[in-house]
Amino acid sequence: QVQLVESGGGLVQPGGSLRLSCAASGPISGVTVRAWYRQAPEKERELVAYILVGGSVYYADSVKGRFTISRDNAQNTVYLQMNSLKPEDTAVYYCNVRSGTWYWGQGTQVTVSS
Repeated sequence: QVQLVESGGGLVQPGGSLRLSCAASGPISGVTVRAWYRQAPEKERELVAYILVGGSVYYADSVKGRFTISRDNAQNTVYLQMNSLKPEDTAVYYCNVRSGTWYWGQGTQVTVSS
């Protein structure tokens, strides 16, 4: 079973930056998509970005130009670099991988506030 461990969340002022990390372990050779989702209070979980096994990436319109998803295959880690953060980016961010089955990390809180 794939296990995911996220890190890098925290409190940041508007305009600031954070980098989230998601380290994967287990049978990840069949993973085709690695993604980040987020869920704000009283809202549904939404897709933020994903990267395909071939390297193609996707971003939600709300984060395009501010967030960057990347990966380190040697470390089995995916990153989400978040710049120019806004209060509306406040949410719990979840790492997700897909290999027929969807796996989720435990979530990491990101709070953007002055």
